[in-house]
Amino acid sequence: MLASVSSTYSDILTSVFSTTIAAKAWLATGAGVLAIVQVSTGARIFGKIQHLVPISPPHVNRVHRWSGRLAVLVTLPIAFHCIFILGFQTYDARVLAHSIVGSFVYGVIAVKVFFVHDRDHPRWTLPLVGGALFAVIATLWMTSSLWYFTQVNFGF
Repeated sequence: MLASVSSTYSDILTSVFSTTIAAKAWLATGAGVLAIVQVSTGARIFGKIQHLVPISPPHVNRVHRWSGRLAVLVTLPIAFHCIFILGFQTYDARVLAHSIVGSFVYGVIAVKVFFVHDRDHPRWTLPLVGGALFAVIATLWMTSSLWYFTQVNFGF
């Protein structure tokens, strides 16, 4: 069953990208761009960088929510590939770091979403958790997409 799902997954991704690894690199880059939008709009929601992000509060909240939803959506094919096709690997330090940090990404997302909906916490908690999520995504991007673009291929 998993073999046919894996084959269908590969067929879908290679209809747009040259390889599944190229698809992962570009999807992760999209998630990274959305993470930058998240940090920027999150800072704006907390009253910072009003001059850099001159969007009114109702609109910035909407942009923040939707960019977060899209970021999670974009990461789902990446997670499928990493979990079911590649698995946890340890053959060099970069891959080991990527595997370890990747194991935490959805847990950190869950913690962030929890604190978004929980109003009974110190005000500094949400920016701290959001920053931790950004750090996780940045680390994953640097240990995968950045490596791919600089060491393998920059194309699709």
